[in-house]
Amino acid sequence: MTTTTEAPQVVPGSRAHSDGAGAFTPVQTRSERPTSFEPGDFSAPSNREVNWRYTPVDRLAPLFADEDAADAVEYRIDAPEGFVVPSQGHDAAVRGEVFRPEDLSAAIAWKRSADALHVRIPADLEHEGLVRIDVVGTDASLRATAHVVVEALPNSSATVLLHHTGSAQYAQNVEIIVRDGARLNLITVQRWEDDALHTASHQARVDRDATLIHTVISFGGGVVRVNPSVELAGAGSEAKLYGLSYSDAGQHLESQVFLFHKGPHTKGDVLYKGALQGVGARSVWIGDVLIGPDAVGTDSYEANRNLVLTDGARADSVPNLEIETGDIQGAGHASATGRFDDEQLFYLQARGISEDEARRLVVIGFLAEIVQKLGIPSLEAELAEAIEAELAAVAPEVAE
Repeated sequence: MTTTTEAPQVVPGSRAHSDGAGAFTPVQTRSERPTSFEPGDFSAPSNREVNWRYTPVDRLAPLFADEDAADAVEYRIDAPEGFVVPSQGHDAAVRGEVFRPEDLSAAIAWKRSADALHVRIPADLEHEGLVRIDVVGTDASLRATAHVVVEALPNSSATVLLHHTGSAQYAQNVEIIVRDGARLNLITVQRWEDDALHTASHQARVDRDATLIHTVISFGGGVVRVNPSVELAGAGSEAKLYGLSYSDAGQHLESQVFLFHKGPHTKGDVLYKGALQGVGARSVWIGDVLIGPDAVGTDSYEANRNLVLTDGARADSVPNLEIETGDIQGAGHASATGRFDDEQLFYLQARGISEDEARRLVVIGFLAEIVQKLGIPSLEAELAEAIEAELAAVAPEVAE
C-alpha cells in the first residue's frame, strides 16, 4: 500500500495547509514559535507540543537537564589556516546574529557552550577543498553541548562537512550565515553508534544573491533529531535543502525543516528521502514553508519520499505550506510513503534479475538521487557502502 499526497501548485494568496484531521484544525505557524536563550523559559518537552509530537522525548531526557556538560566528544578539524576564528563568550562577534533557541535542548546548548566553534570562509575566496569537522563521541553515558558558527563572507564559496561518529549524548546548535553573493554547501552526517542521542538545531540566514545548499544525512544513532531552519532574507537568495535517512530496528531519525521566504525573488527546493527496515524503525519529517508578504516572485517546492522495506517500520511525513502574498511564481509540496513498486520489480525480474537483486537495485536507485547531490566523491563512496551494508542486513521477510 502506498500513501501519496501531491499538491504541485497552490493558489497564490491561500493560507496555511497541513495534513491535519480537518479543515478547521488550527496550524501553529513555525515562525511564531517562542524563542529564548534561557532554558527556564521552556518546559520539559512532552508529546503534547506540536514540535515534539512525534519525538520519543523519554529517550531524549538526558538532553533536557540544565547541567554542566562533560567532554563527551572530540573535535578534529581539517581546514586551511585562518578559517577557524576565535569565538569566546556568549557575546562574541557574530554569535547570536541569526540563532534563537526554539526549544529546551537548544537553549541548554546555548547556555552551556560558553565558547563557539566559528568557521569563517574569507570574502571573495572560492575554496575548492573540503572544510571537515569530525565530531567523535567518546562515552554514551555522558552529555556534551556545542554551538557552531559557519559564516561565508561576501562572494565566497566553500563546502563544510560536519561528520558525527562514536557515542555520546549530544545537544548541538549550528548557526549559518551566508552573506551577499556567497555560496555555501553545508553537509551534516550522523553515523553514530546505536546508543547515541543527538539533537541539533540548525538556523541559517541567506543574504542577497547568496545560495545555501544544506544536506542532512542520518544513518546512525538511537535517536537523532536534526532540525534545519533557513531564512531567505536577501533578494535573489536561494536554498536547496536535501536529506537522506536510513532507519533500522529501534532507531528514530527525525528532521523538522523550516524554509522562510522573506525577501523577493527567492528560490527554494526541499527534497528529503528515507528508507526504513526492522521492527520499531521510525522516521519523522515535518516540512514547513512560509512565503512572507514581501516575498514576491518566489518559486518554492518541497517533497518527502519514504520507502518502507519491512513490516514493523513507520514513517511520518507532514508537509505544511503558508503563502502571504499573491505575487509568486509557484509553490507546492508532495509527500509519499510506500513499499516496493511492484511494477519496477516485475520489470527487473522480467529481464532475468533475481528478486533480491531487483529489490536492492530499487532501493539504491531511490536513495542515490540524494547521494549524488553531495559533490564529494569520497563521501558519496562512503554512503554508497553504508547503504549496501544496510541492505545486507534486511531480514528475508521483506515487506510485500
